[in-house]
Amino acid sequence: MPAPTKIVCVGRNYADHAKELGNPMPKEPLIFLKPPSALIRDGEPIVLPGVSQRVEHEGEIAVVIGARLSRVSERQALEGVAGITCANDVTARDLQKSDGQWTRAKGFDTFCPVGPRVVPIGKLGDLGKLEVRCRVNGQERQHGRAADMAFPIPTVLSYISQVMTLEPGDLVLTGTPAGIGQLVAGDVVEVEIPQVGVLRNPVVSR
Repeated sequence: MPAPTKIVCVGRNYADHAKELGNPMPKEPLIFLKPPSALIRDGEPIVLPGVSQRVEHEGEIAVVIGARLSRVSERQALEGVAGITCANDVTARDLQKSDGQWTRAKGFDTFCPVGPRVVPIGKLGDLGKLEVRCRVNGQERQHGRAADMAFPIPTVLSYISQVMTLEPGDLVLTGTPAGIGQLVAGDVVEVEIPQVGVLRNPVVSR
């Protein structure tokens, strides 16, 4: 699989997460970008930047693009999916609030752990039945189901493809459920999607 040209993320795709941050639900998918330089693999450390006092985990279901998608319908969208993997949309929450936009808060190096493997969607059955869990030091903090997404995976992919062409290797992070929380040096954060695996990353300070 080629390296991603971009990482497209969906904000506030779970009503419970929007509520916990006091935000209204969007009327259409709310998309933003993380840079490919933020990517790390399973087992690599998340590095806390010194300029942030509150870095948080966001466990997510990630879609790996396998074929070019441009202006596709929801029905066509899944034809371009290579598979599903686990992701963590690590966020400097204090900077997200102070900056008024999300690029810096979401874009630090190491702020996009992905893995441990990509499972083809043909082996996963109904994508609406996918679940994601996030644990810190073995304690579960997040648990969400794809069925609870405001905008299902095919809707998200079709929407993004009307704006920008998705290329093979690109990643789409589909949103995080409620339960986000702070990470500190020494933590170990895990994101699990049953049938896919467990993404595990230690947390260190710079």
